[in-house]
Amino acid sequence: MRFLGFFSLLLVYFLVSCNQKDAGIFKNVSEEYPILKEVLENADKYQVQIKYTQIDRSESNDPVFKHFEFNLDDGRYFYPASTVKLPVAVLALEWLSEQDVFGLSKESAMVTDSIRESQVPAFADSTSANLMPSIAHYIKKILLVSDNDAYNRLYELLGQDYINHKMKEKGLNHTVINHRLSMPMSPEENRHFNPIKFVDFEGQVILELPGREASNAYSVEGNPSIGKAYVSGGEKVSEPMDFTFKNKYALSDFHGTVMRLVFPEKFDSAQRFHISEEDRLFVLKYMSMLPGESDYPKYELPEFYDSYSKFVKFGTDKNPIPDNFRIFNKTGMAYGHLLDGVYFVDFENKVEFFVSAVIYVNANETLNDNEYEFEEIAFPFYAELGEYLYQRELKRERKVKPDLSEFLFSY
Repeated sequence: MRFLGFFSLLLVYFLVSCNQKDAGIFKNVSEEYPILKEVLENADKYQVQIKYTQIDRSESNDPVFKHFEFNLDDGRYFYPASTVKLPVAVLALEWLSEQDVFGLSKESAMVTDSIRESQVPAFADSTSANLMPSIAHYIKKILLVSDNDAYNRLYELLGQDYINHKMKEKGLNHTVINHRLSMPMSPEENRHFNPIKFVDFEGQVILELPGREASNAYSVEGNPSIGKAYVSGGEKVSEPMDFTFKNKYALSDFHGTVMRLVFPEKFDSAQRFHISEEDRLFVLKYMSMLPGESDYPKYELPEFYDSYSKFVKFGTDKNPIPDNFRIFNKTGMAYGHLLDGVYFVDFENKVEFFVSAVIYVNANETLNDNEYEFEEIAFPFYAELGEYLYQRELKRERKVKPDLSEFLFSY
C-alpha cells in the first residue's frame, strides 16, 4: 500500500509538471490577434519557438507548474543575442559568493585593465553614484537596458570555462557562451580575459586577478549557419553566416534560468544558482525595474520608455505600463532574432505566468543589412502573445489565488 501511495504521488507530479506540445493553446488563435495568428500558422518561416508555463497554487501558496510548448527544439540553432547576459549576471554573483576575501562585495570597485591589443580597459563609470564600476552596477545596467559593455566586463571577470561549466552543472545543457558582444574579436581573442582588480573605498586592492585564458575552445555543435547572405565591411557576402563560434542559449535553458530565479526551491540544489537570498532579490528587483525608476544609472525619456525592454504584452507601446503589472524578464535582439523570457505578474488580478519565445524576421535572408521586420512583425507578435496569454489567465479557473507579496519591491 505504501508503494501504491508513492506511485500515485509520482503520477500526480508527472501529470502537473509534464510538457504538453500545445494542447490547443496555440491552435486556432482568433482573428483578434492577427500577427500572432500569422506567425503561428507559418512557424517554419518565422522559426518561432514558445514555452509557456501556467502556475497554480496550493493552499500553502506552493506553486505547481504546467508547461506548454510550441515548436520548441533545443537542437535548432538561433542567435540568442542579449539573453545570455542574464545567466552571466547571476553567475557573477555566484562567483562572488565563492570568494573568501574580506571586504569583497558586489559594490566593491571593479577596475578592468588590458594586456592585449584587442582588450579595452574600464577604470571608471560616469553612470554610478561613486563614478566607479562594480559587479552590482554592471548587473543593473544589464537588467535595466541590456548594456553590452556591462556584460563584456562580467564575461571578462568569469571567463568561458567558469560560465560554461556552471551552466552544465545546473542542468542547462544547451548553452555555449564564448564571446563578448558588439566587439569584433576572433574566437582566439575571445578566449583571453582582462586582468581585473577589486579595490576598497580608500583605493586599497582587495583582490587581483591576472589576465587569463580559457582552457577549452567552446563552439556550437553542428557548425550552424543562418541566412543566405550577410554584409561584412560594407560588402555583401553571398553565403550563409557561420555561427560556430557564436553564443548559443536554447529557449528551454533561457526559460529555466528565469524559473530558477523566481522559484529556486522548486529545483534540486545542484540545479539552482547558489547566491544569497539578498542577491536573488537584487536580481529580481532590477529584472522588473523600469528604466525611468533608476537613479544610478539614470535613464530618461524619450529614449528609455517603460517598455524599452518589456516586449511581452506591451511591444513598443510608449505609454506608461500600469502599476499593477510587473515583468521580470530579459530580452534580446540581433540578426533578425527577437527574444523575451518573462515571469509576468498582475498584482491586482492575481495573475502570474512564465513565457519565453524567439522569433526570426528576415525576409530577404541577408544578415547585417538592417532590413528586418521587427516593427512590422516581431514586436507586434510579442504584444499579441502577451495579451493572448494574459486574457487566458484572467479567465482561467484557479482554486487558490496566489499571494504575490514577495514580488512587491520598492523601486
